[in-house]
Amino acid sequence: MSKEPLEFHRYSLYVTHMLTDTKLRALKPRESVFRIADAGGLCVEVRPTGSRLWRFRYRYSGKARMLALGEYPIVSLMEARSKRDEARAVLAAGVDPTVNAKAKRAAVMERSANTFAALSVEWLAQNAHAITPGTLRRDRRVFESHLNPWLGDTPIADVSPPMLLAALRKIETKGALETAHRARGLASRLFRYAIATGRAERNPATELIGALKSPTARHFASITDPQKVAVLLRAIDGYSGTPVVAAALKLAPLLFVRPGELRTARWSDIDLENGEWRFIATKTKTPHIVPLASQAKLIISEVKPLTGRGDFLFPGVRSRRRPMSENTITAALRALGYDGDSMTGHGFRAMARTILDEVLHIRPDYIEHQLAHAVRDPNGRAYNRTAHLPERRAMMQQWADYLDTLKIGANALPIKQEI
Repeated sequence: MSKEPLEFHRYSLYVTHMLTDTKLRALKPRESVFRIADAGGLCVEVRPTGSRLWRFRYRYSGKARMLALGEYPIVSLMEARSKRDEARAVLAAGVDPTVNAKAKRAAVMERSANTFAALSVEWLAQNAHAITPGTLRRDRRVFESHLNPWLGDTPIADVSPPMLLAALRKIETKGALETAHRARGLASRLFRYAIATGRAERNPATELIGALKSPTARHFASITDPQKVAVLLRAIDGYSGTPVVAAALKLAPLLFVRPGELRTARWSDIDLENGEWRFIATKTKTPHIVPLASQAKLIISEVKPLTGRGDFLFPGVRSRRRPMSENTITAALRALGYDGDSMTGHGFRAMARTILDEVLHIRPDYIEHQLAHAVRDPNGRAYNRTAHLPERRAMMQQWADYLDTLKIGANALPIKQEI
């Protein structure tokens, strides 16, 4: 017979029996709470409402304690005994089972709060200032459309390589290979953030390098034949859209910067007096200088009365506080009859590179510097933004003059053909 007192605090009789499912089902509620013991500290507590709750009674540091193990029959008799044995093992190791259970619940709550979807929202917010609005929308769309539907509710620490691969395969089977690779790259950056903030210990995305099909290399459509360039330039001069878009369209071939750099150009970066545009190149994240030929300075001067009081040379239609849409130049080209297979906003860069090299015979390193590519010296060091600046200034003027000759039908020299 147990030496425990029959009365325990405010509860009524505490009777020792080996419980069975038959006995448990037969228990009837009373006016006050009472307990029926099983063995090893396990008991069932019957409340006036009829609920039957499992309890594990034990002593820790000389004090009587009680640990809740769940409600019968949701937690069966066998499961309750198993939980009791686990608690006894924790107690034998010198740990308070109640404190241990609270720590486990806190860990579960923390893991459930740090789901893949929750971390993706947090990470995008953290990085919003460092990327363009268009890139932010694209990255958010990849998470919301392709990753979160399959991984969103999973604690990020529990996402395994096979789980991530299964989500990426769903993108791959649709033929969107570039999107699949972009999704893997975004997931990798998210896992690195989770590791850095203590929410994960591994990056499963790095283990999937090479697991996806490689997308077919795709180049931006461009016009590089001088005769066809002449037709394009004349079409641009005849563009009937807004003056602001017309100015951006005319500057695109003259400056051959990346489309995102052109549409987000700020007046504070333009120095018309010295004929320079200085900004941070989007790909290399390094300072870059674009010498402005006289033709470019004229176009910028003409647009200044229209937009010069704002931040952007080419503000958006809906808000002057934001730059023009990333699709504006593309839409203008479409209006001129050039589809995505014939010419793109990015194609002006390939146009300049090809003709400057093969027609005007400009030194390739001058061209690469002006394209804001990561050009390095013989010692592997990146050149600074002022490298070959006088030569590049002369090149940009020569390029602008050449485009003028094309528009009037003179000097349209053919590109040299390989023998």
